[in-house]
Amino acid sequence: MESESARMSSAAEAKFRIDRPNSQPRAIKVIALDAPSEAVVKGLAASPWQRASFLTASAFSGAPRRGEPFSVGGWLNDLAGRTKDLVDEVNSADLVVMVATAGGSAAAAAIIGEACGVKHVMTTALILGGATSSDETLSKMLAQLRPHAMMLVISSADEYIKDMLTALRA
Repeated sequence: MESESARMSSAAEAKFRIDRPNSQPRAIKVIALDAPSEAVVKGLAASPWQRASFLTASAFSGAPRRGEPFSVGGWLNDLAGRTKDLVDEVNSADLVVMVATAGGSAAAAAIIGEACGVKHVMTTALILGGATSSDETLSKMLAQLRPHAMMLVISSADEYIKDMLTALRA
């Protein structure tokens, strides 16, 4: 019996192969959810990327006070400090990567995840500090992020994020 690999390499299967690279790299938005992850994201942004944008949501304060309207704007910033509109950023993304630190706050993940869900944009959440955090601290962060990310990764080293973004063709 022929193996799956051998069968997929056969001339009969070759007619189904696309011999051209993807037309464009993915448009990836990398969003720091808290102050400690903001420093890591700023460090990542210094590397050359094809179509990755780096943002911060550490100014997100959660639910508005009673009687005040809720806004999806005003709390998402680029690294130069300019305010960005969440909906516009999600509309131009193929993937949103949220970066949070174990023990930090990931309150912005709920609204980012909801916006991505409406627009059918894939979400990934990366938790920093996995090697030095207690199981309880990691569990609390996982509980905050799990409902809003299609993929969750606990990173023991900050360098892992760069490797992951490279693998995702950012």
